[in-house]
Amino acid sequence: MKPIYLALDFADWQETELFIQSNHLQGVPVKVGMELFYREGPKVIEKLKDNGHSVFLDLKLHDIPNTVYRAMKNLGKLGVDLVNVHAWGGSDMIRAAKQGFLEGSRPGSDGKLIAVTVLTSMNTRILSEELGVPAGVDDAALHLAVLARDSGADGVVCSPLEVPMIKRHCGFSFYTVTPGIRLKNDEDQDQQRITSPAEAREYGADALVIGRSVTRAFEPKRTYEKVVKEWNDGNEKGNS
Repeated sequence: MKPIYLALDFADWQETELFIQSNHLQGVPVKVGMELFYREGPKVIEKLKDNGHSVFLDLKLHDIPNTVYRAMKNLGKLGVDLVNVHAWGGSDMIRAAKQGFLEGSRPGSDGKLIAVTVLTSMNTRILSEELGVPAGVDDAALHLAVLARDSGADGVVCSPLEVPMIKRHCGFSFYTVTPGIRLKNDEDQDQQRITSPAEAREYGADALVIGRSVTRAFEPKRTYEKVVKEWNDGNEKGNS
């Protein structure tokens, strides 16, 4: 089964552990972002790995190449399955990140370095009016994906909507991780370019990230299982 990373967007380990245990979600793939990692540090990764979770460490590093190299060398030692940088940091930074990650990782590790293209909270208006990027979202995402591939990244974070064109240009083995996943009848919240799990599967995504649709659900475990079923079956039956 392709992984479905559950975003652990909680304030601390106590809240995180309570959620996992009370909802019987031990061992599911998880995403650890800035909020939890900056509070708990590397020990939260160690605890999750010890409990059988695959971990996507979502810190979106974006700094000068040497700083990112050194940071990624430390992160590689944690044994995470996925870790990311911002593709906007450029080719030298991505190469430095990959080098640091490889040097820090344990022998035989199959962890992947992926690069964020355009955040799913952004749209063409934000790119053009606020950031001064003349390209539309699709063109910008594709350009950054090609840059990431050519700079040694194993894949990208992108909207499911952009997966088909990225696969066509970067190859079908180029790994695509897709946030912006919502079940039918969910609110869009702060995401712009979203799809359902079934649609993401049809677009060819390799992994999903889902958060509040599960963590704020009345029955989180049942909701997570609905996401898994929809992803595996490729349909939205049972979600209406």
